[in-house]
Amino acid sequence: MGIVTPLTSGRRSPAAHHLRQKCGLGSPSLVTYRFVVTIGYRSDKGTPVPAPVTSPRPRPSDPRPSDPRPSDPRPSDDVDLRRVAVNGIDVNVALQGEGPAVLLLHGFPHTWRLWTRVMGPLAVRHRVIAPDMRGAGASTRAAGGYDAGTLACDAEALLDALGVRSAAVVGIDAGTPPAFLLAMRRPDLVRRLVVMESLLGGLPGAEEFLAQGPPWWFGFHAVPGLAETVLTGHEAQYVDWFLGTGSLGEGVDPAVRDAFVRAYTGTDALRCAFSYYRALPTSSEQIAAAVAGGRLTVPAMAVGARPVGRVLERQLRPVADNLVGHLIEDCGHIIPLHRPEALLRLLEPFLDPGPGAEGSPAGG
Repeated sequence: MGIVTPLTSGRRSPAAHHLRQKCGLGSPSLVTYRFVVTIGYRSDKGTPVPAPVTSPRPRPSDPRPSDPRPSDPRPSDDVDLRRVAVNGIDVNVALQGEGPAVLLLHGFPHTWRLWTRVMGPLAVRHRVIAPDMRGAGASTRAAGGYDAGTLACDAEALLDALGVRSAAVVGIDAGTPPAFLLAMRRPDLVRRLVVMESLLGGLPGAEEFLAQGPPWWFGFHAVPGLAETVLTGHEAQYVDWFLGTGSLGEGVDPAVRDAFVRAYTGTDALRCAFSYYRALPTSSEQIAAAVAGGRLTVPAMAVGARPVGRVLERQLRPVADNLVGHLIEDCGHIIPLHRPEALLRLLEPFLDPGPGAEGSPAGG
């Protein structure tokens, strides 16, 4: 259980009032918090695929990050890092560029730096907004609020705090369910939706993918307190496994890798990360309720790679009015770091509000 506190005091816009009503922020209240994350790395036979670590394992003498909420080292001069108070927490957010807003929501085990290789090109024509999700990176390690519905409220409140009235929303992995729910709740706010490498709760279309059960770490992460106890002191090796597997063994930039390791080092950091998995049932219920109550009317694009492929597209097809789907070949789960050029070739025309940017019922 955790406490939802009101937004910061002071003058509030009508949008902020709507947000407080939608997210139940009329007064502090106790609620159950959960979040959904659906990722997987499996071979064609459904077995885990091992991967090399992305950098040498730290020696016993190597310094280890120990700050319970690490500060985010300054990025390049054209990226502005801010802390924004929203929905009862402080969100660390990277901002770059001017123009129509694009909100980027990362997954596990990532921070806003997952988008490092696509932010600059997108910022040429857009205002790029890349937060650390609740509990990740330099954002507040909250006691609760890790369900997809609350994360959607976080995203909505962030856009409101930044004065954004219309945004394209891009989510990958754990960022997909809140991105989807935000688009379902606020089609007036979300002008376009891009979702990648995730599943949406129990929506039909993922039966074959899940035929042999979810990936092994789902159960490991779901047991309260277990994974934190086992992994504390071994965070770097664990993060390296996901980064290596998610890039088909090619690894990621050492500076980005180190930022991820810092973000997920320590028992409380791990507790926040695994809260995503422990909230899967609640998030699935939220997604089912949203679909039962309406359709996805926002122009949407589903992008797959390995291992999810076109599964997310198949889940969305029956509930979306305007959907296009793409599969990036020879690409691992962490698309923005592994194949940023291929991703940009899809994102840039889709995010452009000009003619030909929308999807179609037939897909692609």
